[in-house]
Amino acid sequence: MTSINTNNSAMAALQTLRSISSNLQDTQNAVSSGLRISKASDNAAYWSISTSMKSDDSALGAVSDALGLGAAKVDTASTAVTSAIDVVGQIKDKLVTAMEGSVDKDAVQEEIGQLQAQLSSVAQSASFNGENWVMAASGDSASVVSSFIRGSNGTVSVSTTSYAFDTGATGNVLFGSNSGTIDTTSGILGTVTGSYSVFSLDISSMTSGQISSALDMVQTALNALTSMGSKLGSISSRIDLQTSFASSLSDSIQSGVGKLVDADMEEESSKLSALQTQQQLAIQSLSIANSSSQSILSLFR
Repeated sequence: MTSINTNNSAMAALQTLRSISSNLQDTQNAVSSGLRISKASDNAAYWSISTSMKSDDSALGAVSDALGLGAAKVDTASTAVTSAIDVVGQIKDKLVTAMEGSVDKDAVQEEIGQLQAQLSSVAQSASFNGENWVMAASGDSASVVSSFIRGSNGTVSVSTTSYAFDTGATGNVLFGSNSGTIDTTSGILGTVTGSYSVFSLDISSMTSGQISSALDMVQTALNALTSMGSKLGSISSRIDLQTSFASSLSDSIQSGVGKLVDADMEEESSKLSALQTQQQLAIQSLSIANSSSQSILSLFR
């Protein structure tokens, strides 16, 4: 029976066309965005996981930036310590020279005084972004961000590596600091051991025995500086390892998220071609179904 009110063939063809058009739109979205899951309705579980992991990856990027800032601070301090070791080594050489009785101690002291001034300059100049790790007050501390952690219960936290300052003769700063101003009476170079510190040393009127004692004091300072350099080096090594790990972890997260939500472009390309062909056939089928009612007119001629 043919009806002019109900065209079942056209309705079936229209339903098919709508389904194909919907699938075609999804495929076109996947091709244009590169994602097979771009919103929660595509796959709520995978979308939720990918959204959380993308957020973590962004946080890891911030951690990497913070690690770079921390590395710069530590490298600045390490450079200052290396320079201080070189200068104190020169002071040691001058003391050895002064052990010779015929040497003009005043002339040697003039050279030592210039080296002592250089030590003060090194300590005060070793500042990065307002932080100085070689000139600080005892009891203060510095820290650098070391990692971003997501716990098994979903909580997140940021861990830091701390560095506590010690202004003693065998501590880990060149000089102490008093309200941001250099304190030349504390720190490895400022703390008096016996009668002098490295910074206050004056051999002008010293005997050979006193110079020998001063030489021991300077060697003790060199040992402390070497230890300080080692501590900074270990922190720098930790930062380098964490930076490398953060980079690898970020790559792993991005790869994992990609496996969840990225579209297979070869598959989507094949689907796109097939759906475009199906759409054309569905349109033609609908056109044929719609034209069938026109044949009724011939019955009334």
